[in-house]
Amino acid sequence: MLSKVASVKADKYEYDVIRQAVDRVFSLLEFDKLIKPGMKVVLKPNLLMKCTPEQATTTHPFLVSAVAEKVTELGAGSVLVAESSGGPYTKANLNAIYNASGLTEASREYPFSLNQDFSYQEVPWPNGETCRAFNVITPLTEADFIISLPKLKTHGMTGLSGAVKNMFGSVPGLQKPELHYRYPERNDFANMLVDLWECVHPGITIVDAVDSMEGNGPSGGNPKHTGRLFASQNPYCLDLALAYYIDMPISQIPVLKNAVRRGLCPAEFLESLAVGEPFQPITDFKKPKQKNLDFVDILPGFLQKPCKTVMEKILLPKPIIRKKDCIGCGKCAESCPQKIIQIKEHKAEIQSRKSCIHCYCCHEMCPKKAIDLKRFLG
Repeated sequence: MLSKVASVKADKYEYDVIRQAVDRVFSLLEFDKLIKPGMKVVLKPNLLMKCTPEQATTTHPFLVSAVAEKVTELGAGSVLVAESSGGPYTKANLNAIYNASGLTEASREYPFSLNQDFSYQEVPWPNGETCRAFNVITPLTEADFIISLPKLKTHGMTGLSGAVKNMFGSVPGLQKPELHYRYPERNDFANMLVDLWECVHPGITIVDAVDSMEGNGPSGGNPKHTGRLFASQNPYCLDLALAYYIDMPISQIPVLKNAVRRGLCPAEFLESLAVGEPFQPITDFKKPKQKNLDFVDILPGFLQKPCKTVMEKILLPKPIIRKKDCIGCGKCAESCPQKIIQIKEHKAEIQSRKSCIHCYCCHEMCPKKAIDLKRFLG
């Protein structure tokens, strides 16, 4: 189902500014009608890792707080913040992230609580194209209404980390690398993400694009001020708008290519769907170091597979560990689905280049940005 996409200016992280932007989003898209009295509302931010709000890796606490206050005023019975970050889905890991992200402090002032239930439930999804059941963190399975609050970021594997990608955090902890292992091809992994979103199905998505991340996101890039909130009920139309805003072709975003193929959104961003303040592409928004290999599809069938194998070796960036900056914390080894990273003499080492599936989980989870993505060419 197509739905409108709201774009609202939010020039800075001041609570009153963000709250006014949230109010405008709710008004433009009539979100008020979706919140019913007594609802158990769960907010699902992006809390990838232990980072401060200034690093632009996690959803800003003012957005979480403003949405919590808004839905409480609309009659929500309770508001819970729940997320499974990178790393173990444990009380110690999540509470450290809550503290660093500013959410612990915000929860003392605004009407939401922080999830302390670290169980999960298997949720069948027979309509899935790639995956027909998911393990989902319990708070999301018990919610009456889910509001997803992503951060606008680039992403080394999926091109864009936006509305659809944010729901990967509904999979508990280190089961996420297992899905990378099951779906090592970018297209299959992206199609799994579409299945996952359809399975969990948040009712609203509001994107924190006040300060976004450009370059080698979702954690190794750099903050860039972009000054907006984006919102929609349709995550695919929303991601189309985000792609248009950061001037990224759909060909570099496999989630959107699959969504278009499945009839979940149009093949390009439609200005007729946009409401709120108009916006133009940011032409200098730095992209992640990835290369699209779709041109292989024009070759004769018998040449496609060998050509793709060769071109991937040449064009796909490889994770390279900068030993001088590595602190030997083991986050990269913990998150590697192939289990090919070991810590030796307090430094990380990639043991088998041939086994690397280019998921970039190691790059994503390194707290010191000590893992670069480097191409053989370019």
